[in-house]
Amino acid sequence: MAKDYTELAQDIVSHVGGKDNIVKLVHCVTRLRFTLKDESKADDDYLKQREGIVTVVKAGGQYQVVIGNHVPDVYDTVLKVSGITGEGGIDVDEGDIPKGNLFDRFIALVSGLFQPMLGALSAAGMIKGLVAILAAVGVSKTDGAYVVLNAAGDGFFQFLPLILALTAAKRFKMEQFTALAIGFALVYPNIAASFTVKHPLYTLFQGTLIESPIYSTFFGIPIIFPASSYLQTVLPIVVAIWAGSKIETFFKKIIPDVVKVFVVPFFTILITVPLSFLVIGPVMSWASDLVGAIFTGIYGFNPVIYGIVLGAMWQVLVMFGLHWGLVPLAILELQKGPGVILVATIAICFAQAGSLLNIMMRTKENKVRQLSIPAFISALFGVTEPAIYGITLPMRVPFIMTCVSGAISGAYLALFNVKMQVMGGMGLFAIPSFIDPKNSMILIHFLIAIAMNFVLGFVLTQFIKIPYLYGEPTSTDSDVDDKEEPVKELKEIKQEIISSPLIGKVVKLEDVPDEVFASGAMGKGTAIDPDDGIVVAPTKGEVTLVFPTKHAVGLRTENGAEILIHIGMDTVSLAGKGFKSFVKVGDHVEAGQTLLEFDVNAIKAAGLPVITPVIVTNSDQFEDVLTTQERTVEAGDYLLTAVK
Repeated sequence: MAKDYTELAQDIVSHVGGKDNIVKLVHCVTRLRFTLKDESKADDDYLKQREGIVTVVKAGGQYQVVIGNHVPDVYDTVLKVSGITGEGGIDVDEGDIPKGNLFDRFIALVSGLFQPMLGALSAAGMIKGLVAILAAVGVSKTDGAYVVLNAAGDGFFQFLPLILALTAAKRFKMEQFTALAIGFALVYPNIAASFTVKHPLYTLFQGTLIESPIYSTFFGIPIIFPASSYLQTVLPIVVAIWAGSKIETFFKKIIPDVVKVFVVPFFTILITVPLSFLVIGPVMSWASDLVGAIFTGIYGFNPVIYGIVLGAMWQVLVMFGLHWGLVPLAILELQKGPGVILVATIAICFAQAGSLLNIMMRTKENKVRQLSIPAFISALFGVTEPAIYGITLPMRVPFIMTCVSGAISGAYLALFNVKMQVMGGMGLFAIPSFIDPKNSMILIHFLIAIAMNFVLGFVLTQFIKIPYLYGEPTSTDSDVDDKEEPVKELKEIKQEIISSPLIGKVVKLEDVPDEVFASGAMGKGTAIDPDDGIVVAPTKGEVTLVFPTKHAVGLRTENGAEILIHIGMDTVSLAGKGFKSFVKVGDHVEAGQTLLEFDVNAIKAAGLPVITPVIVTNSDQFEDVLTTQERTVEAGDYLLTAVK
């Protein structure tokens, strides 16, 4: 059961001068980092002596309350009791997009953007399902209950760009209200009608795949506006905010402070909004048109191959907003009679539902299980955003498995020439769209496709390991009780040998240029002034901490010692630049296995010490922690002994 930090949080807020004295609050791996209006109002002596607080440090313009490894829980409680708005952990979400291949970077970006809204996104999806049920039982679309509930559910998805503007602003370090102004421009009411109500002035690229009718211009520059508008889209607003953040940063550097508060937003909005309509939007529209042409060509070549490719790629196309190249074609097709263009996509939501059911049954994280339930319900009604963005995409492989399932069901539907009779509902409510009075097999094949996707989503997910999304697995009380006895047995071990994770010079802990570590407040141990930037596991154990900025990693050994390796001093300020992680929380590692890499020169260039403490954070559970007497060590050499 989670520990209650309410009293501690109340004491912290009170003794830093109250909530009115707090300008900003973030946290790192061990510390609450306050920016205070007046540091003299903070009661240093009380906080240093208060149980639950290791010490207080004033550095870098921050008032730092050192808590320990459970600082995220204390941080959340401080926000709750004070009513202030925090800015989260000092992590990569507030800095650059994580390094790695393009796929990993895209997943990290999407997951980070959607994570804060998952609860509301799932709720909106469930309301859309409820609205679909109302429609199915005969409630008129003009009925007041239908109208209100439809707005409650669909409004979130319609104006998704506005919410993404806020989360993208945090990701790219942009002023949130400036980002909102850009988002409002993209979804401005009736703007689509303003660009499409009359005959085109002329047509760009006539006769090509990206033929674009021009209805209006911006000082002579043609405006290419998508027929679907920017409502419900993801990528245009994200790219727009990224571009806006670069523009904002530029003007912040050159605009005098006295007028910066309104001149910087003025130029940022003035440049970014036209850029979005003139460049970012058209590129997305052309990409969508190109996708439509490619898939039309594939269908003309072979319908089964079309079903495989579209079934596999549909969810990816939706994420990038490229599916709009096919939607108009499908609508035109259905106006003439039964159609096949989107048939391969209709049942894929059930693959997400099947995968979620498997994840719900197997995950050890309560938060994942809680998020999976509403996402599962939404998926049954065809709303897969909560499932994709909240769970399967961040987990990577489950998402891939649903794409595989979509490819198989797409091939099946194409093989039997299944046609959609009308453009109907989604998920379970798409079933009536496949009722053909002249051919009952159409409906049967579609029902088989639904069952196929659900079973495949479940079964394929069964073959993979369910990764952790939020850290260590949570346990029920009964689980804890079951595990208490083995822990006690582990504590009978007389000593724990810990090897050096680095090559370099040994530095006494008291000589570390940080009073928290030097005092031993965080635990006993030693430090290393590294010769290179490779950190290896000092012993066999489980990874319990990888801070988002990758400047710190924690291990729990088989014998219960909790080890923290903290690279450099105040390196959290680098926001992950120059750091690379090879492990994640929950991984089991062997001694000598590479954990992290970091750029020694980059840390030194930033004016920060590279000295790296290696400490046993639960030293109080050991009689003593002995250190090597050697002046230098190689990775794998003896470094520490934790003695029971």
